[in-house]
Amino acid sequence: MTQELHITSARVDPDLLDLPWGTALAQWPANVLAALPRGLSRHVVRFVRLSGRVIAIKEISELVAHNEYELLRRLERLDVPSVTPTAVITGRVAADGEPLEAVLITEHLQYSLPYRSLFSHIMGADTATRLIDALAVLLVRLHLVGFYWGDVSLSNTLFRRDAETFAAYLVDAETGALYPALTDGQRNYDVDLARTNIIGELMDLESGGVLDEDTDVIGIGDSLVARYDELWQALTEEESFTRDERWRVNERIERVHGLGFDVDELAMSTEEGGQRVRIRPKVVEAGFHSRRLAQLTGLEVQEHQARRLLADLEHYCAFEENPSVSETHLAHEWLTEVFEPAIRAVPPSQRGKLQPAQLFHEVLDHRWFLSQQQSRDVPIIEAARSYGHSVLPSRPPEQSILGLTPEEAAAADDAAQLLDDDDTDLEGDLADLGPNP
Repeated sequence: MTQELHITSARVDPDLLDLPWGTALAQWPANVLAALPRGLSRHVVRFVRLSGRVIAIKEISELVAHNEYELLRRLERLDVPSVTPTAVITGRVAADGEPLEAVLITEHLQYSLPYRSLFSHIMGADTATRLIDALAVLLVRLHLVGFYWGDVSLSNTLFRRDAETFAAYLVDAETGALYPALTDGQRNYDVDLARTNIIGELMDLESGGVLDEDTDVIGIGDSLVARYDELWQALTEEESFTRDERWRVNERIERVHGLGFDVDELAMSTEEGGQRVRIRPKVVEAGFHSRRLAQLTGLEVQEHQARRLLADLEHYCAFEENPSVSETHLAHEWLTEVFEPAIRAVPPSQRGKLQPAQLFHEVLDHRWFLSQQQSRDVPIIEAARSYGHSVLPSRPPEQSILGLTPEEAAAADDAAQLLDDDDTDLEGDLADLGPNP
């Protein structure tokens, strides 16, 4: 039977036609695969090199593929951190005439890693806490735009470094749905499910010897709930104050800015005969510091990276003696005289291991370390060269983590699948945890 492929795509790439669509994804030859770490998935997922980039291909039913594709496109338009959808392909047929499942294709998120790889490569004592913080921020952002996830977990999330923290990205939206606004019940269900899944995933790591047995996995799961509630309250709660306390409006806005969000619209009303004022943020958008940095320099970076780069920019501006020089002009000077030369000072062979903004952040940390060690103010270029020669060579390349051969990647996937199969043994343990109090 001749297959008649149907391709739905917002980004047309004729090279898609050259891939072996008549073969089940699990049997694709190693020469077309990209050796990247994959998280656990209930579906077959493969990474493939195509037209100078890497794409992720997931084999699922046609209805689910189209639904997830549309959801991811809508999240992309809403500027929510998620993988970018590329195409849905249906009409696949095997050589023996058997129909094959549809596939959803997304762009590989460069410099991102699944949580299992982060624990394998980083293994800091606070890695789990930082991942939970990132997931809480992502969940709040999704809920603010009315997205109900329905399957919140570390496995369905990718993580990128963001200065000393991580940024989380939604990678699996097949159980999700977008609404004008979520009810408290929908939000609480997502949060409680996240807690249960996270505890199970950390128990899995613990049983595999990746996580310390002394780690309080239930406490970490509970911290997701606490962090989410803290963020949600700070971003959405109503406040009431007297007319003499109008300064509290700016205080509230500054508090939201401190969390990395911006107030796009504020509802204000008077009560008690005009003696009291009630305020409530109506529209809150993430990325306050990243948008400000982009306006000044054109750099598009993560929120915590932007905060660190803005601090260095402010330090640079503080030494300008001419008060008539504009902030925009100084920002351009900082970009061309500090940021870009520092990145270029790192050897080209090491430069691509981290995002430029993350690399600059770590060079600043290294500069502080050298200055303390040598009791002098070490120039940024010298610090960048030192970091490139003494620290980066031992770091894995986080642009894609290409240190695995296709055979090694396949073996890692087989091991991960065994762990996934063992997850069913945790169901009884998780049921005993009960709902979050």
